[in-house]
Amino acid sequence: MSLFSNKESVKEKKSIVIYFSRADENYAVGYVDKGNTEIVAEYIREITGADLFRVDRAVPYSSEYKKCCDEALAEKNNNERPAILKTLPNIDDYEVIYIGYPIYWGTLPMPMFTQLEKLNWQGKIVKFFSTHEGSGLGSSENDIRRICQGAKILPGMEIRGSMVKTSKAKVENWINQ
Repeated sequence: MSLFSNKESVKEKKSIVIYFSRADENYAVGYVDKGNTEIVAEYIREITGADLFRVDRAVPYSSEYKKCCDEALAEKNNNERPAILKTLPNIDDYEVIYIGYPIYWGTLPMPMFTQLEKLNWQGKIVKFFSTHEGSGLGSSENDIRRICQGAKILPGMEIRGSMVKTSKAKVENWINQ
């Protein structure tokens, strides 16, 4: 049974996309001006009218892919919650929360933990998605379930970063599931 009976009912639910995205040098696609996850977040906004909230690390990751990977791995290994530029104080006004992120070392980037762990998920509907180049959702679904306690967690979606620019129909189908 579908949670939403049609596209209009999706638009009737107040929603927000909380996402982390990184431009600069990316694996398999080279340098990009806009991160893959941000492109998907914008598709969701176009389809549903959702608000967007971008999570940005206070000190940006390196623009070089390898250095960024090393920084992200160190954060993960130390279970850090790095400072972020701006914090979303609550999600009280939203029914549906989309969570988007690239897969970093098998899960969400640590700045996403910084933001998501501050929110009250009770009674919310959560749909999550990842962009990647071979990792799928990694272990992020388990982390989302642990963080978003009290929410109804719906199936996630994964999109290869190199396929993002041709994935709007896939995103719309996932939203309407």
